[in-house]
Amino acid sequence: MKRHIFFIIQITSFIIFSSFKSEHPKPVKSSKVLPDQNNAGLTLPKGFGALVVAENLGKARHLTVTPKGDIYVKLSKVLNEKTIYHLKDNNGDGKIDEQIGFGDYIGTGIFLKNDYLYASSDEGIFRYKLNQNYEVIAPDKPEKLVTGLINQRQHNTKSIVLDNDNNIYVNIGSPSNSCQYQNRARGSMGIPNCPILDSAGGIWQFKADKLNQSYKEGVRYATGLRNVMGLDWNPENNTLFVMQHGRDNLSSIFPELYDDKANAELPAECMFMIKKGDHAGWPYSYYDPIQKKKILAPEYGGDGKKEADPTFIDPVVAFPAHLAPNALLFYTGNQFPERYKHGAFVAFHGSWNRAPLKQEGFFVAFVPFKNGKPTGDWEIFANGFAGTPEVMSSSQAKYRPCGLAQGPDGSLYVSEDKKGTIFRIIYDGK
Repeated sequence: MKRHIFFIIQITSFIIFSSFKSEHPKPVKSSKVLPDQNNAGLTLPKGFGALVVAENLGKARHLTVTPKGDIYVKLSKVLNEKTIYHLKDNNGDGKIDEQIGFGDYIGTGIFLKNDYLYASSDEGIFRYKLNQNYEVIAPDKPEKLVTGLINQRQHNTKSIVLDNDNNIYVNIGSPSNSCQYQNRARGSMGIPNCPILDSAGGIWQFKADKLNQSYKEGVRYATGLRNVMGLDWNPENNTLFVMQHGRDNLSSIFPELYDDKANAELPAECMFMIKKGDHAGWPYSYYDPIQKKKILAPEYGGDGKKEADPTFIDPVVAFPAHLAPNALLFYTGNQFPERYKHGAFVAFHGSWNRAPLKQEGFFVAFVPFKNGKPTGDWEIFANGFAGTPEVMSSSQAKYRPCGLAQGPDGSLYVSEDKKGTIFRIIYDGK
C-alpha cells in the first residue's frame, strides 16, 4: 500500500513540475549564429559574414562585449533619457531583443575589465560594479574616478582603455586644430610652446581604482597628439597603441603652400606605439605619407618640405589623410583565420576635409601584427558602410563606423553613430 502511495506522489510531482516548466520555459540558445542574407550590406573577405544585431540606438559610439556575449554601448547623445545601453540576446539568434538603459551623461568611452564597467563623459570617467552575470549592480550610483577634464566643445570626447596593471588611459583631445592664435584662420601662426599641451592634446594615465582624481593625480603619459579616438592596449608587447586624427585645413589656412589636392592627401592618419613620455609632434609637425617624413607645420615656419624635430616619434602605420580613425582593436580571438591573430582592426568614421575632392573612409581596416609590430601593409577588411561608391559629403554616407569590440566567441562587433546600428562580423570558413 505504501509503495502505491509513493508512486502516486511521484507521478503527481512530475506532472506539477512539467506544468511549471511549460509555463516558464528557459531561453533556448541556437547552436549557430547566421549572417544576414546580404551580409548586412557589407563587403568582406571570403569566408566572412555579417549581421545587424541592433538598430536605432542613436549616436552609438564605442562598445564593449561581456564574456556572456551581452553588449554595452555608449551614446554621445541622450536616447530616451539614457546614454548607456545594456543589450541582450536572450534566444541566441544573434539579434538583440532586450535593451536596458542607464546613465545620463553623454560621451564616447566604454570598457569592461574584470568586475567593472568603465565609461567616460566629456569631463570625467566613471565605473560600475558588475555582478557574476556582468550586469551593473547599481546603475544610478556609479563611482567617479576622474573629474574636471577639459571640455571646450571641439575634440571633447574622452576615449579610454585599461592596461593589466590597474591603470586607465584617457585621450584628452585638443580644442584647437593647430594651436594658432586664431583657430583655423587664414595665415594665423602657431602659439610658441603651445599652452594647450598642459591639459590637452595627449594621453593621461590615472588609477583604475582611485576615486575623485583630477589632473594633479594623473600623469601626462604622452603628448603631441591632436585627438585620439581609437586606442587599445596590445597584450603581445604590453604597450599602448593609438590612432590620431590628423590636422585639417592646410589649403584654406596656407593656400600659398597647399592646394586642394595636397590638402586632401595631407597629413597621414597615424597609428603610434606609445611609451611613457613620448611626444608625437602636434602641433609642431605632421607626417607626410608621400614623402614619408615628419614635416614642420606651416604655423611654426614650415613650407611643406622642412623636416620636423627628429625627437618626435614616428608612426608605426600611416594611413591616408582625413579618414577619421575612431576605434582601434587588437584581435585576440580564435574564430578568425590565423593571419588575423594579434592583428589590429581600425574603424574609420569617414572624412569631411577632403572637399572639393570626394570623401574617403567609412570602412574597417586590418593591419597584420606579430610580436607587437606590423608585419605587412594595411588592407580594407569591411567595406560598404557608406552605401554608395562615391561620397562627396559625409552626410551622404548611410553608416559611419565608430566603435570596435571582440565577442567571447571571437566575433568582431562594429558600431556606427549615424543610425545607431551595431554589426557583428563572423567567420564560417565557406
